[in-house]
Amino acid sequence: MIEIKHLYKSFGDKEVLKDISTVFEAGKTNLIIGQSGSGKTVLIKNLVGLLAPTRGEVLYDGRNFVAMSKREKAAMRREMGMIFQNAALFDSLSVLENVMFPLDMFSAMTYRERVKRAQECLDRVNLIDAQLKFPGEISGGMQKRVAIARAIVMNPKYLFCDEPNSGLDPKTSLVIDELLSGLTKEYNMTTIINTHDMNSVMGIGENIIFIYNGRKEWQGTKDEVMSSTNKRLNALVFASNLFKKVKEVEMETLPPGD
Repeated sequence: MIEIKHLYKSFGDKEVLKDISTVFEAGKTNLIIGQSGSGKTVLIKNLVGLLAPTRGEVLYDGRNFVAMSKREKAAMRREMGMIFQNAALFDSLSVLENVMFPLDMFSAMTYRERVKRAQECLDRVNLIDAQLKFPGEISGGMQKRVAIARAIVMNPKYLFCDEPNSGLDPKTSLVIDELLSGLTKEYNMTTIINTHDMNSVMGIGENIIFIYNGRKEWQGTKDEVMSSTNKRLNALVFASNLFKKVKEVEMETLPPGD
């Protein structure tokens, strides 16, 4: 579990995050949603230590990450996996070598053990046959799956995903969503996904945090999204024709007087 308490982040005179307090639940897919510029990416960067909060606490199972020493933070980051928006693979390394990279850097495994572990993760994302290829030789969706394999190779307790479906077609996005959801349960991870994809929200959103103008505006499950009376949330979620139709169908099926 990750808990943030009264988190603020400012850049000069501009306050980007404003008194955010929430809990990201272990074993669940926690989604952060909001319009561009709402503070989603800044929030994730504060959670993983790429940015330091102006004030507030970030608690990993009760451990205050903000107050840790550099050495303690470095040890803490070994419990984290990160999937970047553009996959961030090394072009000069093979798929297998990309997945092995965290093991090469941080584990005490032998070379043979590292290869075996990386292959296990590639097999889990159905890419074992692509292990000798290079990133430029595989599709964008396959690159995202390689990034997922690399993110889980160290058996993380916490998984962070920044727009994992960015640039993908709807079918491939569904594959990525199902993979992330399945791995969250399998590893009992605290998974946090920053997304604009409302299909992801309705598909795998077990705990959804809606950020508006740097503040936590709403929090709930994917089922509660459908019945929310928050106008700002509805404006975001039901902006597409797909969700307008879903809402209209639900209203038509309500008993008279409801």
